[in-house]
Amino acid sequence: MTAVLLSTKRVAKPWGRHSLWPGFGDPAPGEEPIGEIWFPSPPGNDPDLLIKYLFTSDRLSVQVHPDDEAARARGHARGKDEAWLVLAAEPESKIALGPKHPLSAGQLRTAALDGSIVDLLDWRPVKAGDFIYSPAGTIHAIGAGLTVIEVQQNLDLTYRLYDYGRPRALHLDEGIAVSTLTPFNSPPQPARPDLLASGPKFTVERLEAGARTVDLGDATGWLVPVTGNGRIDDQPFEAGQCWSVTGRADIRLDLRAAALLAYSGPARA
Repeated sequence: MTAVLLSTKRVAKPWGRHSLWPGFGDPAPGEEPIGEIWFPSPPGNDPDLLIKYLFTSDRLSVQVHPDDEAARARGHARGKDEAWLVLAAEPESKIALGPKHPLSAGQLRTAALDGSIVDLLDWRPVKAGDFIYSPAGTIHAIGAGLTVIEVQQNLDLTYRLYDYGRPRALHLDEGIAVSTLTPFNSPPQPARPDLLASGPKFTVERLEAGARTVDLGDATGWLVPVTGNGRIDDQPFEAGQCWSVTGRADIRLDLRAAALLAYSGPARA
């Protein structure tokens, strides 16, 4: 077994915050707001997944990501399915997932150019504890007032369709080409109660207080402590960290602790 505590990468964003989440130091008042914290793998590795925290004070851009086929056609190793576990949400917080009604590519382009795309999207209220799986091709936008853990295929490629007038580039041709133009349908809920997502690109399991042995073989997994403390074999962990795990490991979560275990492919028995 190899369990490695991953380093953190703080990413400033115009929609970020100065008040983050327990376990993460807040930026100083004069510093740029932090919108994301990444847990990258050591240099030289190209793992299938990437784990992030997101902290929002404003809406993110309306955006879309390519699937495996479209991404590989542009020289990337994989596309980008992603999923979000909502840790905290203000009362009016929402996430947009797909259009409310079917669109043509021309309608999407016009709406992106004049800003009416915001009103065409299906903005859904979210609350702490919600879990959302967003397949590649889903037009989406994460709203303000949210703290989420993001599990995603490891691809740093976003096509922005609309950005509320912020001075950042848009990618209309690329984004429209990969967008699903019909309303979003949530993937079926996995049969096992401990499964938040079960493929097709990755699995996310919920671990509760107690002991469990996991065996990933030669595959890599990511242990994300959400609340509380625990141990992976002889190493202590706590919320706010992320561990890369290979092989077989004994994981114990303390009382009232919870964690996520993410790995590529379908769920393991």
